[in-house]
Amino acid sequence: MVNGSSLQPLSGEKPKQIVLLLHGYGSNGADLISVAPHWQRGLPDTLFLAPNAPQRCGMEGGYQWWPLTAFTPAALAQGAKEAAPAIDAFIDRKLAQYDLTDSDLAIVGFSQGTMMALHVGLRRTRPVAAVVGYSGMLTGAPELSHASITRPPVLLIHGSADPVVPVAALHAAKCELEHLGIVVTAHVLPGVSHSVDPVGLRMGGEFVAKALHGAEAGERVTK
Repeated sequence: MVNGSSLQPLSGEKPKQIVLLLHGYGSNGADLISVAPHWQRGLPDTLFLAPNAPQRCGMEGGYQWWPLTAFTPAALAQGAKEAAPAIDAFIDRKLAQYDLTDSDLAIVGFSQGTMMALHVGLRRTRPVAAVVGYSGMLTGAPELSHASITRPPVLLIHGSADPVVPVAALHAAKCELEHLGIVVTAHVLPGVSHSVDPVGLRMGGEFVAKALHGAEAGERVTK
């Protein structure tokens, strides 16, 4: 995992929570860290981390979690599976660095980053506080029914006019996740393409803040 961009807590104190931002194909952490200033006021003690994916791709400054050479369900599931260990190792390192647990972590993704957020977020040994996915999809759904998974609350947001990942992916993911007993909140942004509008940005920030503040207030598992 390549270190990317970060934003320290607005409070100036030691982080009490971490929001991990996973960028889309061909993008980088510097792009997705732009979400953080919009969410800082509601999450003043939170460290925002937006690492670059391990593999370079496309134009200078672009990265990928895995090469999108095939779009079959099997290829997407395999790509996410191969990319997951790097993200898990990064999470483990950062949680240990700040003496935090998975309940202090929210994972947020965009597009290919959403595929990774869902893949990793459901398979952690202990549940993370929340998973938010923008303009993405769920990979490896058939194996989830047989896998040992956790069930964090999930928010899915998708533009109705997305030409890259059709909005049908949101509805399919919601159905599959709910079948697994996961509580899913889904919202379609009318007329929005492969991007996030101010409404989607606000919803994501409120969802993460509620989840992390709840984790902070509740009883913690012994570290």
